[in-house]
Amino acid sequence: CYYFLSSGINAEWPLRPGMKFLADHQIGSFDFQGKTLREKGLNRIGNLIVPNLNYSLFEEWCVKILDEMHTEQEEKGVIWSPSKMIKRMGDRINNEESVLYWAAKNNIPIFCPAIIDGAIGDVIFLQSYRREGFIMDLAQDIRLLNTSAMYAQKSGMLILGGGVIKHHIANANLMRNGADFSVYINTAQPFDGSDAGATPDEAVSWGKIRANSKEPVKIYCEATLIFPLLVAQTFAKHVFGRKKDAKKEGNENERVENVE
Repeated sequence: CYYFLSSGINAEWPLRPGMKFLADHQIGSFDFQGKTLREKGLNRIGNLIVPNLNYSLFEEWCVKILDEMHTEQEEKGVIWSPSKMIKRMGDRINNEESVLYWAAKNNIPIFCPAIIDGAIGDVIFLQSYRREGFIMDLAQDIRLLNTSAMYAQKSGMLILGGGVIKHHIANANLMRNGADFSVYINTAQPFDGSDAGATPDEAVSWGKIRANSKEPVKIYCEATLIFPLLVAQTFAKHVFGRKKDAKKEGNENERVENVE
């Protein structure tokens, strides 16, 4: 099981619930004026307001982890990849609201090929002046991701959003002549030629989805709206159904023992 992120900006999002013990973000408005926010040291992400202080605290937290990783590189010869760095962050975050926490706990690798795009990249940049020589090896992750696709008996893509995340996982499936199952969820349209807007049929032409795959689907919708509904009617129903069956079987076995 793999979880994919598109960039360092998005890699921060699973961390942000863990950042709340440092400082809260606030709900604002899409219409807040950028100049006014800038003067107050506030940053807008859609209608979410993130004070500069939050990023300062985030930097302090990340620097400790980078120092720890750098020391292991120098003393033990560890060469880090984005997925290894994110695993270490998940090990250290100690907050059950974070996706990184649960991925680390269950040994699910998170691939982030554009990890230096965003606050994490800013921290790595600044840290490089404080302490030179830290190595981040992307080749480890592309090898792990692509070989995982190549040797998989079956491969399915459930992609929320577009851009790097969409292309990266689809391209890994090209190494096995295409994914067997595919679902895209984003709001992008195909008319502009963007990767985000590309339809599953376009991926078939590249060999990223198998020509005989079972009904690849693209849902034109905001992912955070539709994804919970999909999970509720698929994965969750399966998991809770198994638990219900196990409980029923346990009750029946208990009744048999009581009769005996």
